[in-house]
Parts: sequence; C-alpha cells; structure tokens
Amino acid sequence: MSIISFTSSPPWAGVAPADWNDWRWQLRHRLVTLAQLEQRLALTPAERAGIRLTGGKLALAITPHFFNLIDADDERCPIRRQVVPRLEESAFSPDEMADPCGEDGDMVAPGLVHRYPDRVLFLVTDRCASYCRYCTRSRIVSGAGEQELDTDFDEAFRYLARHTEVRDVLFSGGDPLLLSDARLEGLLARVRAIPHIQLVRLGSRAPIFLPQRVTPELCAMLKKFHPLWLSIHTNHPRELTVETRAALARLADAGIPLGNQSVLLKGVNNDALTLTELCQKLLLCRVRPYYLYQCDLIRGSAHLRTTIQEGLDLMNRLRGHTTGYAVPQYVVDGPGGGGKIPLNPNYIIAKTSDRFVLRNYRGDIYEYPEPSPEPAVLQHGRWKD
Repeated sequence: MSIISFTSSPPWAGVAPADWNDWRWQLRHRLVTLAQLEQRLALTPAERAGIRLTGGKLALAITPHFFNLIDADDERCPIRRQVVPRLEESAFSPDEMADPCGEDGDMVAPGLVHRYPDRVLFLVTDRCASYCRYCTRSRIVSGAGEQELDTDFDEAFRYLARHTEVRDVLFSGGDPLLLSDARLEGLLARVRAIPHIQLVRLGSRAPIFLPQRVTPELCAMLKKFHPLWLSIHTNHPRELTVETRAALARLADAGIPLGNQSVLLKGVNNDALTLTELCQKLLLCRVRPYYLYQCDLIRGSAHLRTTIQEGLDLMNRLRGHTTGYAVPQYVVDGPGGGGKIPLNPNYIIAKTSDRFVLRNYRGDIYEYPEPSPEPAVLQHGRWKD
C-alpha cells in the first residue's frame, strides 16, 4: 500500500522547492477565482456555473498542493468533487439548513459552543486553507456566507473560567492551524491557565490541504501544551501524500495523538475498497480512524449525501474484514442540534428473557446467555440458591 508523492508539477512547473514548501507561499497562490481555475482545469458547465452562482454561499479556495491531487482528465475525480463548486450547490431542499448542527442555539459566548456537559467547541477563526463544498459551517466560514464569525475571546475565556464542569476544549473554526504560531500559542496558554481544563484538542485539515504548515517550530510549540490531541479530516486515500505523511509524522513524534474524521460522500468514499484503503493508510500514518460522519444537511449538499443505509452497509464491510483500529465509529449529527448519534449495523438479532442472539461479521449466529438474577453460590461444599 503505497503513499503517493505529489510535489510541484505543471501547472506550477519552475517553482523553487523553497517556495513550494513554504506554507505562506501556498496560501498566497491558492486558486480563488473562476479565471484562475479555468487556466489550469477544463471545467464542466456545471462547475463553471457553480463557481459563478455559489460565491455568496462559500468562497472558492484550493491550495496548489491539494489542487495537484486532482485528476484533470476525470470530472468525477473524488478530490475534485470535494473542492470545486458545482451548480447543484445552488439547489436547496426543505430538509437542509444553514446551521444543521444547531451550534448557534448552544452558543454561550460569541464563538463558544457548549452542548455536551463537560466539553466545548471554540471557534477561533473563520478561515481554512481550502474550502470543502459540504462544509457544515459554510454560514460563517470563508467570509462569503450569510453570517460573520465574531468570536469574543475575552468573554469566552471568562465563561471557561467560571464553568468548572468543562474539562475538554476543542479549537476549531475554520482551521486553527491557519493562525500564526504566536497567536495559537497565546490561545493555548490562556486555556491551559484554567485549572479545571484537562484536555485540549485541535480540529484541522491543514495537514491535508497544507502539510507545509506543520513545521518543526509549530510542533515544538504544540508540545508545550500536553495533553493535546489533534483530529484531522481526510476523506480519500489519495489525500495521504508523502508530504502529508511527513507532516503527520512530525506531529506524532511530538507526542500528539492523532485521530481522523471523515465525511461519507457520494462519489468520493462511498465504496468499501476506498474506505478500507483510507483507514488502513491512516494507520500507516499513525492516525486512528475516529469518526465517519453522515454528511450533514447543509444547504446545497444533496448531490454529495448518501443514504444512512448505505453507510451502515459500508460499516458492515469494514467490521471483521480489517483490524478494529481501522474501523471508525459511524455517526450522524442529530439535525438541528441533537449531537452525535452513533450508527451501527444490527448485530443483535433477538433478545429473550435470558439470552441475546447475535450475528458476527460473517453472518454466523451465536447466543450469549445473560447472568441469572440470583446466581447459585457454593457454600461449605454444597450449592445454595
């Protein structure tokens, strides 16, 4: 199982390696307009119309590194489907929402979401290196949506200091790794100064979109704030390039546990071979597959969503057919603010008063007896009820 290497190649031929490997150069040379994309890719009519019509929903931005993963000869390319707008994004169904996870309703300070009893979501920026077309926060991310993210950091930290039940803080956005080292270090230092905060997590797609961002200096800074965890977002095995694997190795060598969150997407990873290869490659990169999300009901995402039954069938193809470390938990965010709901194939066939009837991954049936309410015990050589 090889890891693909993608370095500077046409249409960026002639770029000096020092520039290509500079994350700031990558950000400055993102593809952000229709004209820039047309110079490098033969767009379909649906893509061209999508770029023209969806700019008010979510901005277009693709880093050179990630753009080089696109198969220019395949309009169904799974990388292309994730980042190139399509006309279908402008079609909304009645079930779709601007805020499908209901985060705004649980926002206790501008930019701070407190839904679960002991943990919070801290939206520290509204920018990403590239923009996923199914982004669940497209209402606030990229600066093109209908809302602005105006995080009040002082109010958020005051809330965290008062609420001693909070032990886990997730930095997200946008992408927290787009902040400068100094800015991110300042935020981490402030949250670590709160005694009852035990765990800090970062959610980032920078190691995939922008692996150059994961510098030795960044890793050395993050290492100061253990226990610190990082969740990446990878959907297709092609995204795990040599450059990304090296970035993930730097993070792992700094003692940062790594997990991955994928979104189940039609035409991207909704087949068992692709999903298995992705999860197994993640383990090679020292990343534990954590969640597989059912695509949220974000407006304009119907062309990328699968059925839940399809997701359950895929999980059935993973469980038992690869190591358990490579099997993520399939979840759906309850629409409107229900939180994560785990979804699993039905391995319980029946339940009687004294036993469960179970199915394994091959379809074989087993019975597991329940313990007796008052088990017999052996006393002085005789059984006593």
